Amino acid sequence: MQMRTDLAIEAREIAGERVAGMDFSEYRENGLKISRLTVRNQRAKQALGKEIGTYITIELPSLTDNFRETDEKIMTIGAEIRRLLPVNGLLLVAGLGNNDITPDSLGPKTGGRVLATRHITGELARASGLDRLRPVAVMNTGVTGQTGIETGEYILSVVKRIRPNAVVAIDALASRRPERLGKTVQISDAGISPGAGVGNHRTKINQETLGVPVIAIGVPTVVDANTFAGDLLGGESVRRTAESLPNAEQLIVIPREIDLLTERASRLLGFSLNAAIQNNFDIKELISLM
Repeated sequence: MQMRTDLAIEAREIAGERVAGMDFSEYRENGLKISRLTVRNQRAKQALGKEIGTYITIELPSLTDNFRETDEKIMTIGAEIRRLLPVNGLLLVAGLGNNDITPDSLGPKTGGRVLATRHITGELARASGLDRLRPVAVMNTGVTGQTGIETGEYILSVVKRIRPNAVVAIDALASRRPERLGKTVQISDAGISPGAGVGNHRTKINQETLGVPVIAIGVPTVVDANTFAGDLLGGESVRRTAESLPNAEQLIVIPREIDLLTERASRLLGFSLNAAIQNNFDIKELISLM
């Protein structure tokens, strides 16, 4: 049985800790546990099922339990994002997903909280004191069922037109374990395969397909039902159960507080992205601009 997960840290749990071509380290910053996993070659890529690149995982207190976006959390997550961004130049932030389906709404909700600044130039920027803003363009892609356009094609068309130095793609993720939902942020420079964690594979969005670096950011909001059951019951029991249930492979598990989870996660990622991108401004100044 295939164990579906978008999280590199969980892929390491499944494959084992001694995969050749994989580096792994852990550390703490401002009370947050952070892990860094690097997939260095094809052997590690095949063993983990993850593209070559760096995967940063930040573990958080539950976003649905008395959560506040403290400056320390925002600056810590922002600093980890900034490590993977090019130093200068235009950035395109793309919110992936369907705003009408709550577990899939993280991307567009976060995109709505990122400062779009590409249009603030010249005398307007100087007169308003905003000439220190880094240029950022923001788009929400919707999903193919809404637009008739593959998400990767949609982003590529904008990349060709405005020529950003990098793309930041934000999407809801699938976890292997319910206890990681709303408690994990993953940041990666390996791009993203939308829908892969729940078996809905689309065109990959990465440097190879877009021609510019792609930094993917996400929070897990769902668990594939078969994967969850497999962890609880074992693969053979799940296989027999799945055979007796029509469309079992299409089921996913979501937390009861999914609306609160996506709302708070989008706020946290939006603040953190603005802090990462606009590092010439402090948190109070950014909040006033938002």
